[in-house]
Formats: sequence, C-alpha cells, structure tokens
Amino acid sequence: MDFEFDEAQLNWKNKAKEFAERDVALVVDEVEKKGKFSMELWEKLMEEGLTGVPIPTEYGGAGADHISYVSVIEELSKVSASLGGSLSVHTTLCAQVILKFGNDEQKQKYLPPLAKGEVIGAFALTEPNAGTDVGSMESTAVLEGDDYVLNGRKYFITHATIAGVFIVIAITDPEKGTKGMSAFIVENDAPGLKVGKIFDKMGIRSTEHAEVIMENCKIPKENLLGNEGDGFKISMITLDSGRIGIAAQALGLAEGARDAAVKYANERIQFGKPISRLQAIQWMIAEMEVKITSAKWLTYHAAFLEDAGERFSKEAAMAKLAASTSAVDVTRLAIQVHGGYGYMTDLPLERYYRDAKITEIYEGTSEVQKMVIARSVLG
Repeated sequence: MDFEFDEAQLNWKNKAKEFAERDVALVVDEVEKKGKFSMELWEKLMEEGLTGVPIPTEYGGAGADHISYVSVIEELSKVSASLGGSLSVHTTLCAQVILKFGNDEQKQKYLPPLAKGEVIGAFALTEPNAGTDVGSMESTAVLEGDDYVLNGRKYFITHATIAGVFIVIAITDPEKGTKGMSAFIVENDAPGLKVGKIFDKMGIRSTEHAEVIMENCKIPKENLLGNEGDGFKISMITLDSGRIGIAAQALGLAEGARDAAVKYANERIQFGKPISRLQAIQWMIAEMEVKITSAKWLTYHAAFLEDAGERFSKEAAMAKLAASTSAVDVTRLAIQVHGGYGYMTDLPLERYYRDAKITEIYEGTSEVQKMVIARSVLG
C-alpha cells in the first residue's frame, strides 16, 4: 500500500499550504474576533481555484480526487479552522450532493457557480427538535401544482447568512417516517425563505451559523433532488462524506497546535536550557504526535476508499472520531506546553482549543460515530 502523495496531490496540498500561510495567517485573528464570514478571504480562495477541487472539470471544477481535496482542508485548517470548515460544507454538503444526486439539468445550472465559488452552498438538515434524532424532523414540503411549498425551521445552518444555494431536507410523506423525507435545492431568493437568529459561538467564529425559516416557501418541483423519499438516504450518504472533511479540519487544527508547541518548546529557555529538553514536555509532544499520526492515516484511508468507490461509512466515522478527539487533546496539550502564554489571546492556541471542540459535535457527535462503528462491526 502506497501512503505517498502523487505529484498532483502534492501540488494541491502545497498550493493550499502556501495560500494559508501567505494570505490567511495575516488576517485570521482579526477575522475571528469580528465573528463575521470574510468574503475577502473567500474571493482569494476562489482566485486560487480551491472552491471546486473535487468537482469535475465539465462543471467548472478542478477534477481532483478526494485525497487532494482532504489535503486542502487540512492545510487551510492549520491556520483557520473556520475557513477549512466553510470549504468542507460548501463543497461536500452542497456541491457534491448535487453532483451525486442531481439530474443533468440541475448539475448544469448549479455546479459551475458553486465550483467557481461565485455562489456559496449550505446544507439544511438540523432542526430545533431534530439533531441526532433526524426522525423527529418537522419541516414539510407539499406539492401544489408546479411548486413545492416548504414550511419549517432549520437550526445551526452553516453559511445561512451568505449562501446562494441550500440543500434542504423536508418531509413529503409524514406516514413513512424517515422514508418520507425528500431533498430539495432551494435558492436564497425563494419566496418565503428567510434567515432567523444568528448564533454566537465559542469557536469557528468566522463561519457564520444561523436559523433558516421557511414560511410557505415556494420552489419549482424541478428542484427535487432524486425522488420523493430519497431525503434520508441522501442525508446519510452526504454526512459520511462530510465526516471525512471534518476529520481533515480537526487534523489540521491538531497539526497547527503541535507545530506551535514544538516551536515554542525549542525556543523557550528555563533553568538554562530549552524546555524541549525536559522529559515532561517531550512526553506531551510524543503524545501529540501519536494522536495526529493515527488520525492522519484514518482520514486519508477514508478518502482513499471514497475515491475507489468503495463503502466508507465506518471508516469515515472512525476518522472523524479519532481526528476530533485528537484535535481536542492536542490543542489542550499545546496550551500546557506554552504555560501561561498559551492561555493568552496574543497566541492562537486558545483559538485552536475553542475551535477544536465543535469537531466532536457537528456532522454527528462522537457518540454517533461510535454507534456507526459498533453497528458496522457487530452487524
């Protein structure tokens, strides 16, 4: 088994790394403190051609594989977990949903602007009373003539304030439970669609999350993705892919924190020598490295399976579980290496720590990942 990047994959990884270090690092702290999505950074991401990495060239994307795409999210997240997470949502939870489940007309209409980044994508599944329990969903979609009429509220939706296209899951047949859910493409100017409460968060502050309200929201019946009743299946397949993206985000976070800890440990002098000579510090660095390396191979293995067209639900869950746990643990250890300095906002460690926690929660909590893994093993 070859664990080396090929030339094309390495080019994407280096491209993202150079962009993050050159453009993102200079403004990330300011952007995070503002708590607003940076359209300026997004436009630079567009200029670099990073908004449609795994989308086929025929639809305006780069046509790269998922390993390349994962490496891009990883490198961006080393500097800004918000930007890495935004790219993952835009690409995996919106553009690739249309790519996988859309018809030719839907692909031709929506994918080029999404791949180019001219339109930002969002995925609206979670509701106030339906998080992990998707079966408790209350949003409905009723076919009336040539339109579907949607009603309901979606919560914690990434990009809700800036998205041009939403993938919305709603109930079309209440009698069928999860088999009565359907998926729709909803444009941001659809009548009856509006943004509600904007949520204030402890981390990933420049990735905006808000409530999406649908009040007799009308969309053409042509905006149904797949068939009626496919919504739950589409959601679960999409979340499997999305978990690889979140694993890459968490991996990048952990690596960024590890790198900062190593640099500080080699430069900080105490008792007449660098603290990297102290066994206590060495043990923390060693623990970080083991966690990061384990998460890295799980993440890239899941991406490899997706590229190969094989099943990867269990592997995606393992990658997300391992990487998110590593992100929380490694960022905590990195703060400890820095001592009092790590707790100050002058350094990015406290931001990494705050950002890391969400990776254990969204796109399926760690507990959900354990359920997925256990069911796969137990049969």
